[in-house]
Amino acid sequence: MYVTLPTEFSNCETTPTFAEMRHIGQDTRVRAGGSLFFEGDEVEWLYQVKSGLLRVTRMLEDGRRQVIAFGFPGDIVGFPSNGLHNTDCDALVDSCLQPIRRSALESGEGAPELHQHLLQAALREISAMQDHFMMLGRKSAVEKVASFLGVLAQRVGKKIDGSIQFELPMQRTDVADFLGVTTETVCRTLTQLRKSGVISIENIHTIKILRPDALLALSEGGD
Repeated sequence: MYVTLPTEFSNCETTPTFAEMRHIGQDTRVRAGGSLFFEGDEVEWLYQVKSGLLRVTRMLEDGRRQVIAFGFPGDIVGFPSNGLHNTDCDALVDSCLQPIRRSALESGEGAPELHQHLLQAALREISAMQDHFMMLGRKSAVEKVASFLGVLAQRVGKKIDGSIQFELPMQRTDVADFLGVTTETVCRTLTQLRKSGVISIENIHTIKILRPDALLALSEGGD
């Protein structure tokens, strides 16, 4: 998941409401599997996700991968590190993005409202990364998977007959590389949660939270 800020861009047909428009680019669309930027590229634009889903990753020299975050609608990706991207970013599904010039983050001249939104989003990203580090270092596999499902339920879940249902568009390998566990561990833990009646798996991409309180307890280390 990623930082979220109150968004003026709810879908691809929405016109930005900021008074200063020169910092806002035309919609960018990335097909599933397409790349938005690569580690080491110079940052000219930040991108707010309007629809779809992005995957932000880092690669080690030996080929091992860490999924840093997933960008859902409302999230902003592409914050610079010394003027460069320090991650790769690609689209897991067809996605629509709102480009915002990097200069809107670095200077509030002409677009103070936009500058404030970006600044708050960057600060929330720092907080989110700290939470992620804590999860990677201290939580068990069950706690990690339960936490992941809980956040997805909050972000994109729909309440249906007392349960919460959402789509899991990423692959199990993506979830594993985000949580710092193996793909087998993710699959085994999902099966364990299903057998215990906490969730049901409608198909490979559809998850239903049957007992939200139990899932929350598991994410916090309860039985």
